Order: sequence, then structure tokens, then C-alpha cells
Amino acid sequence: MPARIYRPAKTAMQSGKAKSDHWVIEFELSERRTIEPLMGYTSCGDTRQQLSLKFPTAEAAEAYCVKHGIEFQVQRPHKQRRRKATYAENFAFNRKMPWTH
Repeated sequence: MPARIYRPAKTAMQSGKAKSDHWVIEFELSERRTIEPLMGYTSCGDTRQQLSLKFPTAEAAEAYCVKHGIEFQVQRPHKQRRRKATYAENFAFNRKMPWTH
């Protein structure tokens, strides 16, 4: 069963990069999900897809997969875009052009 190694993105509810300084291994489904006929819940017999392992570096995550014989795929993070100016920077003293009404 293949696994995916990636670095999680920061959440939309924060401006910092908290909880995004680690690498995660998540396993893909090995069997299809089914709908329980009685209650209508979606279930799967594969319990590995509920598992999420955290590592400090991508190399540590890759070493874990190699050691345990797990097929894996690494997704490198995208380059960050330039930060947009904040509202407070409109009133900074070191602006190139003075701000007026």
C-alpha cells in the first residue's frame, strides 16, 4: 500500500507557521469504502488510512518507510509566494511615496 509523505500547510486561521514544521506520513486506501446498509455510515476495513505519523524531517520519514518496506511518494512543499502588504504598512514612515487622502 503506498504512503504519502508531505509537509502540512499552515491553517487559514493563523498567520504564523505553527504546526507545520514537521513531515507527515499518511497511508492511502487499500480497499474501497462501503456504505453500511443499516445506519448508512461510510466504513472501510483498512485501518491504516486512519493513521498519521509525524517526523521532524523528510529524510526521517523516508528512512522509516524504507525500514518497514512501505512504498512511498514524497510531495515537496511549494515555494511560498511573496507576502502581501498589511494595512498597517500603509501608514509606515519609510514608505517610498507619502500616503495622503
